[in-house]
Amino acid sequence: MYAIVDIETTGGNAKTGSITEIAIVITDGKAILDRYETLVNPMQPIPLFIQNLTGITDEMVENAPVFSQVAEVIFELLRDKIFVAHNVNFDYSFVAHQLSQHGFKLQLGKLCTVRLSRKIFTDLPSYSLGNLCRSLGIKISNRHRASGDAFATADLFRMCIEYDKERHIESMLKKGSRESYLPMHLDTSDLDSMPNTPGVYYFHDIKGKIVYVGKAKRLKKRVISHFSNNSVNKRKQDMLRIVTRISYRECGNELMASVYESIEIKRIWPLFNRSQKKFEHRFGICSYIDQRGVKRLTVLKKKKNIQLHIAFPMQIDGIRMLHQLAREHGLCPKMCFLQDEKVDCTGVEENFCMGICSNERHALKYNQRVDKAIHKLISEEPALVVFGKGRSEEELSCIMIDKHDFLASGFIPVKTRKNSPEKIKALLEQSASNEFVKSMIIKHAALNSDDVKMISKSAKR
Repeated sequence: MYAIVDIETTGGNAKTGSITEIAIVITDGKAILDRYETLVNPMQPIPLFIQNLTGITDEMVENAPVFSQVAEVIFELLRDKIFVAHNVNFDYSFVAHQLSQHGFKLQLGKLCTVRLSRKIFTDLPSYSLGNLCRSLGIKISNRHRASGDAFATADLFRMCIEYDKERHIESMLKKGSRESYLPMHLDTSDLDSMPNTPGVYYFHDIKGKIVYVGKAKRLKKRVISHFSNNSVNKRKQDMLRIVTRISYRECGNELMASVYESIEIKRIWPLFNRSQKKFEHRFGICSYIDQRGVKRLTVLKKKKNIQLHIAFPMQIDGIRMLHQLAREHGLCPKMCFLQDEKVDCTGVEENFCMGICSNERHALKYNQRVDKAIHKLISEEPALVVFGKGRSEEELSCIMIDKHDFLASGFIPVKTRKNSPEKIKALLEQSASNEFVKSMIIKHAALNSDDVKMISKSAKR
């Protein structure tokens, strides 16, 4: 038995929107056995553009039952049926979510008539409900109202059953089938061809534009997880509606996948990605000569006209580094803005400050100490190549950074590992500045020294 469902709502997100109308048509695939329809008071205003689309106004639902009053009736009608809808994940997410708010757990098999129609009626110009009905000669009345669309979907489903010579419905209802949860416009062949290896995957919209980039230890498993969960968050619902194609890039190992993910997010700026769009080293240590001729170090926010010796994601990281430099090189906490100048110098009390805070006559010697501290600061910035597992036994992944920036990445033949950095770099893809990647590679190198090769001073950008 099948329950053909159509709903009208206050918006596209089941978590924040509400149902304004629902229609359910019970059928055995041939005849209509029962029907149910009602307006529902959503307990929130209906946006004007939705009122214009559906014709359902705030006044019409004012005296309609709230969902809690019809939840049990709806649940009983749906129980033990196959839930069928045009773009089934949209309708199911709303109905299941609102039923769950009132103690009813909906767990049904699902069929999407968009995906089903694509398999049975191939090469049609459009698979929207209105255009499908026109192409197949199905009469549809009261468009964009739950009852009219539900009965049109019931007629469409009856035709699907009639012309389903290759038994697509049976296949789609099998346990483990992806058809019930994948985006309605996505071809399953995109997943069938995807390996379970480390890599980067891309979600594309109908125009081919990349709307999301992700990384994975196992590509196919990770991509499936985006859609197979029961989340009703807005991003998932939007992805279900927008994603029409998935592509991927194998990376050999997780580190390389993380690198390429970051590169692609910053290059493409995809709609659904949030992390790393704002990541940057926003603070740094710089130096200047004050009016007394004393060279001072300080932590400042990154600006175009300020030359930083080293950058940090957070101000506190720079302050910690300055404290460390002050103790190691005998610098004055006051001259590094680590202490209020009105109080006694803690550096003098602890015997590492030479007293420059009270006697500028020693400025030359003090400035030499500052210069040594700066030299140590920048010389400790790593310059290295990090190797990893490649996409085959004949190659290695390779990431190169120098003292100041992320340089290049890619894959090289195993036999070229011992080549000079200049020759290795020539085999890699040159990359734009990326502080997130640089920070990630430095941390990885510290924990995996066997994979690291230091770059000689002659290896220039």
